[in-house]
Amino acid sequence: MTIEADIILIQRLASAADRAVAPHFRAQTAVEQKADLSPVTIADRAAESAIRAILASDRPTDGVYGEEYGISRGQSGRMWVIDPIDGTRGFVAGRPLYGTLVALVEDGRPVLGIISAGAAGDRWLGCTVGQPRAVLNGRPIRTRPCAGLAQARAGSTHPLAFSAAGHAAFQRVGRSVADMLFGGDCHNYGLLAAGQLDLVMEENLKPYDWAALVPVIEGAGGIITDWRGQPLTLASEGRVLAAGDVRVHEQALERI
Repeated sequence: MTIEADIILIQRLASAADRAVAPHFRAQTAVEQKADLSPVTIADRAAESAIRAILASDRPTDGVYGEEYGISRGQSGRMWVIDPIDGTRGFVAGRPLYGTLVALVEDGRPVLGIISAGAAGDRWLGCTVGQPRAVLNGRPIRTRPCAGLAQARAGSTHPLAFSAAGHAAFQRVGRSVADMLFGGDCHNYGLLAAGQLDLVMEENLKPYDWAALVPVIEGAGGIITDWRGQPLTLASEGRVLAAGDVRVHEQALERI
């Protein structure tokens, strides 16, 4: 199986999810609360089901790890990681910055990822196989140079999403940046890859929250790690630090 075939497939997966979600956006969709207190809607389940149906047909030996329907290991050693709607709270409130995240993980590391923000009309695709590359709506993108935190525009979903210890670290970093924006969920990482943001810091993420982001950011020339500067793997603890310039990333790690 070639990476080019996987690129074609991952775009089909994202398009299927977009079609499944669109009828439910701003439609007063009912919201349920899961055991971890996070929200879920019929749109989340419909999107993941649409993706899984295609994978069952086209990649039957690959594993699948989805937020709503769990893990099936497969036999190939490859795994597709799915967040059908990243930003469900914003989706329910009618904000257009939610997105479907799909990643292909090989040997424990994401090598291909897509962020499909259908309502906003944005789709990021990143790949780290061969020459790393990333595109936004088909156009090549790169992160932007930034000398350090004092010049950085940063983003995070919400300050209350951190633990007490995590929030203290976040404050040390946040007080050092030029500007801090809240909200945006996965859109923030796409904007970082496209050179609009310089830093994103979050905690308590699951693999399906971040797996698709890794190839997009690395493909655009950025860096994304845990809070110790280590590469993200399926065993990572969920603390994520992404930067467009290694100098910003290093200074943030020092403050953490």
